Amino acid sequence: MSKYIVTGGAGFIGSMLVRKLLERDAAEVAIVDNFSSGRRENLEELGDRVAVHVADIRRFDEIAPLLRGADVVFHLAAIPSVPRSIADPVPSHESNIDGTFQVLRACAEGGVHRVFYAASSSAYGDTEELPKVETMTPRPKSPYALQKLVGEYYATVFASCFGLETVSVRYFNVYGPRQNPSSPYSGIVSLFMKALLERRSPTIHGDGEQSRDFTYVEDVAALSIQAAFAPGVSGRVYNGGNGNRYTLNQIWEILQKIEGVSIPALYGPRRAGDVLHSQADTAAAVRDLGHAPCFSLEEGLRRTLEWYRRDHLRTLAP
Repeated sequence: MSKYIVTGGAGFIGSMLVRKLLERDAAEVAIVDNFSSGRRENLEELGDRVAVHVADIRRFDEIAPLLRGADVVFHLAAIPSVPRSIADPVPSHESNIDGTFQVLRACAEGGVHRVFYAASSSAYGDTEELPKVETMTPRPKSPYALQKLVGEYYATVFASCFGLETVSVRYFNVYGPRQNPSSPYSGIVSLFMKALLERRSPTIHGDGEQSRDFTYVEDVAALSIQAAFAPGVSGRVYNGGNGNRYTLNQIWEILQKIEGVSIPALYGPRRAGDVLHSQADTAAAVRDLGHAPCFSLEEGLRRTLEWYRRDHLRTLAP
């Protein structure tokens, strides 16, 4: 039986990835998470189909026995926030750099076959060229972007120096069910969903004309699995987006049309570290990994809104 481990498996991307892995025949799936940002609610209905280990990736002695002998370790655990990394850089440094090193070390010493590393498109920074191509020189603008880039470099070095197969995919603005909207550091789509259901104006930082390659979480999970099993890609880095881009104003406009309401957005100062425009060149991922996104933006937003509607109503229920 194949053994797969997902660090950060209680997060919104990680929990979707776990569900996709459980669809594979004869798969043993385990989660390693310290629940600093992951939520136990994200694992509802999985029951005993998945083992959950509460452990901190920064602590080698805690995670080494858990990762030993895995066929694939999907490393998604992180503190995933640009503004939080600026406001409080130490925890994100310790998790995103020190923790990633300890995961790679444990995998190399524990005979893990391959590590999938969840990298970030924020590594590109504000390069003028669009779409972003993997061969471009990174220009990170925030501690978070730099931390994720260092993790990427570490993964490549572990492949070349220690014989550990690794592959990294730079996620581009993932959205979908289970993304927590309760923090000011949450993703913009989750904040839009909450505002829409509460019939209030969302606050957009900047003029709303910044654009993103919004990628539905199921497509990201599918690509992550494809990358984990693709032959001949060890040590490489790929873009994980749709190849399109939409402004924040466009996203809010689409959501209003879906819901049949008109609620003007509020606008505030642009946030430090924010990238103006982001769009993935997906040619390499299509060629080497078989990347084939299934969800259009509108379909993804509709599915996400329906999930938030159910979750929102459940939260408000007496």
